[in-house]
Amino acid sequence: MAVRSGVRYLAPIALAATIAGTYVIVHDTVNSKKKAPTSQSASGPSAKSGAHHKGAKTARFYTVKSGDSLTAIAVRTHISLTTLESLNRHVDPNSLQMGQRLRLRR
Repeated sequence: MAVRSGVRYLAPIALAATIAGTYVIVHDTVNSKKKAPTSQSASGPSAKSGAHHKGAKTARFYTVKSGDSLTAIAVRTHISLTTLESLNRHVDPNSLQMGQRLRLRR
């Protein structure tokens, strides 16, 4: 009977390590890209970061974030839903996309 060497287990272990490493790198990259638009919109004049600062003009635009709806944006920015819809006639309220800019005032 032939003695089996432990070397034959190296290829599957190397493959598993490569797959795990690739997953970690891709997962980290995807998460950092998801966070990037949020941090950019937080530094800009968004409603969540304070569209109504004392002494500052109210924001003219709102950048849509993940999970936003037109109703939630109206509540968050203290603008009526009808006003928001009339200012953004080109926007389909059922298909808001992350990063999309909505007009809040004229």
